Amino acid sequence: MNSEALDLGDDKSLLLVDDDEAFLRRLAKAMEKRGFDVETAGSVAAGQAIATARPPAYAVVDLRLEDGNGLDVVETLRARRPESRIVVLTGYGAIATAVAAVKIGATDYLAKPADATDVTNALLSRTDTLPPPPENPMSADRVRWEHIQRVYELCDRNVSETARRLSMHRRTLQRILAKRSPR
Repeated sequence: MNSEALDLGDDKSLLLVDDDEAFLRRLAKAMEKRGFDVETAGSVAAGQAIATARPPAYAVVDLRLEDGNGLDVVETLRARRPESRIVVLTGYGAIATAVAAVKIGATDYLAKPADATDVTNALLSRTDTLPPPPENPMSADRVRWEHIQRVYELCDRNVSETARRLSMHRRTLQRILAKRSPR
């Protein structure tokens, strides 16, 4: 996919904010191949600094970063450049965070693993029509497993607290945690 096939406009600047270095490098490389002028940041602080100094036309921001919430970067960018197109990425898809991201000014919200094509389509989508369904969506078992893992991590890996919050028997949760993730 080359930049002639994409209508990026005059300003092709793209800010990528994610604390997963390997993912950030891969996505940056793929987006550069699509014609974007990519700048990367690995933290909320670095993302806000770039958004303040050189607000880009496009941005892809991870929701959960080591030093805070990616929505802070979205707010900074929206204040500096209201017309920018912003996509929020997260490995923990939830309706509440999607609504919060859109209310703050995100153009779209994608659950990881999202590839460069998904991100590009979300950034360049100019219509109010629904996007096509994903080619390989996560299975219901995988979504359930991801949710349980997230709650488990949020409870500092405390099985009893996680089971209580999920309204699940502790032994059932232990069996689920002992298994490998579904595909």
